[in-house]
Amino acid sequence: MAIVIDPVCKMKIDDNKAVANSEYKGKKYYFCAQGCKKAFDKNPEKYLAEGK
Repeated sequence: MAIVIDPVCKMKIDDNKAVANSEYKGKKYYFCAQGCKKAFDKNPEKYLAEGK
């Protein structure tokens, strides 16, 4: 169990309880809702760049 941050909405979630996940460039990302996963999958660089 680890607390992770949804890259789209920035919500803290337990990786074991995440609604969805995606892999991008060898790293796994977790999401609180399917809508966040869909947004990330369309344009992952947008959400990853916001965190820098």
